[in-house]
Amino acid sequence: MSVSSLAPIPELYVSHESAQKLKVEAADLISWDLTPRQICDLELLMNGGFSPLKGFMSEADYDGVVSEMRLADGSLWPIPITLDVSEEFAQSIEPGQDIALRDQEGVILATLTVTDRWTPDKAREAVGVFGSDDIAHPAVNYLHHTAGPVYLGGPVTGIQQPVHYDFRARRDTPNELRALFRKLGWRKIVAFQTRNPLHRAHQELTFRAAKEVEANLLIHPVVGMTKPGDVDHFTRVRCYEAVLDKYPGSTTTMSLLNLAMRMAGPREALWHALIRRNHGCTHFIVGRDHAGPGKNSKGEDFYGPYDAQEMVRAHQDEIGIQLVPFKHMVYVQERAQYEPVDEIEDRDNVTILNISGTELRRRLREGLEIPDWFSFPEVVEQLRRRYPPRSQQGFTVFFTGLSGSGKSTIANALMIKLMEMGGRPVTLLDGDVVRKNLSSELGFSKAHRDLNIRRIGFVASEITKNGGIALCAPIAPYATTRRAVREEIEQYGAFVEVHVATSLEECERRDRKGLYKLARAGKIKEFTGISDPYDVPENPELRVDTEGHEVDNCAHQVVLKLEQMGLIAG
Repeated sequence: MSVSSLAPIPELYVSHESAQKLKVEAADLISWDLTPRQICDLELLMNGGFSPLKGFMSEADYDGVVSEMRLADGSLWPIPITLDVSEEFAQSIEPGQDIALRDQEGVILATLTVTDRWTPDKAREAVGVFGSDDIAHPAVNYLHHTAGPVYLGGPVTGIQQPVHYDFRARRDTPNELRALFRKLGWRKIVAFQTRNPLHRAHQELTFRAAKEVEANLLIHPVVGMTKPGDVDHFTRVRCYEAVLDKYPGSTTTMSLLNLAMRMAGPREALWHALIRRNHGCTHFIVGRDHAGPGKNSKGEDFYGPYDAQEMVRAHQDEIGIQLVPFKHMVYVQERAQYEPVDEIEDRDNVTILNISGTELRRRLREGLEIPDWFSFPEVVEQLRRRYPPRSQQGFTVFFTGLSGSGKSTIANALMIKLMEMGGRPVTLLDGDVVRKNLSSELGFSKAHRDLNIRRIGFVASEITKNGGIALCAPIAPYATTRRAVREEIEQYGAFVEVHVATSLEECERRDRKGLYKLARAGKIKEFTGISDPYDVPENPELRVDTEGHEVDNCAHQVVLKLEQMGLIAG
């Protein structure tokens, strides 16, 4: 890399004086409150991380990216960067209008001059970008069930960057990193993308990669939005800092990237490479199944293991950053060292050791030993702080079933049993009680029922995060809403879905509140099981049937399941 290639990259911010003036003017504009994903996107638009983009994509740019990975001017760009909004908000503005973009506390970060407004074909976007319209893919699920139905496009004028109170000294814009590389005299820089803690194998492969291409190393972890269920970035950054001094002095630095990942496999790898080029890097490590989201609804991988490497290799000359293929490292016990698995010629005569991510989580959950050959003691210490044994973690038991199925009765019995055991506070979030105290203004439309369940999920996630036990007993008829609540809670602890599988006939026979009778008479609209569907859970942690079984027996089945999962002591 020449010194000129580390020259500053264009940003979208105006000067400090202009920003102060614009802030006053923008106060009178129609505002859009950005989602967490949109804040990540806006930050990288404004600081040049998404160069050559000058704002949220126009419809022509979006169409080109979805179908061919090309902007309208022919530039390579693999991921749509769009501002998705509600139908109501979209109808309140016209093309040519300026709107203010605010963070979740109401601070104006930028203005957008709206040039385009359109309703996208989201199924086409899903297939084009992610290769599938399967909602088992977290980004496809987000696209259909979280993102707004209308897209806005147009140039952005940056006023100020989002405020980060955490790890401020570790956060660098592309130009700040480029200036650092110039100051250090680094000419070749290999970037390592990660959304997981670093263990010994990662340290070994990154060190080898940098040595192989005679480059300095930038550890560049994503601290924006990653895959649901990932280790939180606070824990991960503490783990990274514990590993930094394991590298030879003055060879390695670390910076945090506030990126909202899409888990788009090959396209994502190419996107990551472009972003690292904008940050001044010359080489980029691409791993096996890079940014893969896991299994599809048929239990198969969404992408081939080396599709991402092939995608980056095919375009590396055009984008100006060289691929460094990730080598799968394993521990050879007899030689007490890590080696690339495909370079071990005497594998029949040696013992090869490895611990998968699933096995690591099991060991953390059950408080089992994590050997020194696998990870650094400092990293394990941080992970144990974040993930104590399951019997000490908070968790949520989420009962779902038809009205009258027995959810509340079983949840009450379970609450008493758990309180009798002691050890953690137990909170019951019964559907009727929540309706009265938290959602009294809501009706029973689909939108309002969804909002009620999301509120229950939020409260349960806070209880779980703080080490308590939340017992939820709403009807929760929609699978997509239950999945969203699961993802929110699983950031902090276990989510145990219990389907109370009492038949409609039995629920209607009981009808203690007379609701089914009113629904049959048409006096209650959108009643679950009668005039509105109930999505039967496909893979709940437990399914119980109250017909012919005592409540105590049903509650005991849940207790046994919690014991089996290690959430309570047997």
